[in-house]
Amino acid sequence: MTNSNSGYGSTNQYQTSNRQNKQKLESFKSEVASSLGVSLKQGYNGDITARQAGSIGGEMVKRMIAYAANNMNPGSTK
Repeated sequence: MTNSNSGYGSTNQYQTSNRQNKQKLESFKSEVASSLGVSLKQGYNGDITARQAGSIGGEMVKRMIAYAANNMNPGSTK
């Protein structure tokens, strides 16, 4: 038996949040691909090379690490 209200919010809230996060990630991927000169279509992109796909993923990770490094507070106890 599943309980959609287990003290952590409803399942619907998580689904909405996940959808929003996926949309943000897709937008970020498109932004990175564009900056690298790789054309992505909406949906399936099996026609791009492994090198292009790897470049997009690698650049995304690089930017996420830089963002995290720039937003960390060494003395914070949050």
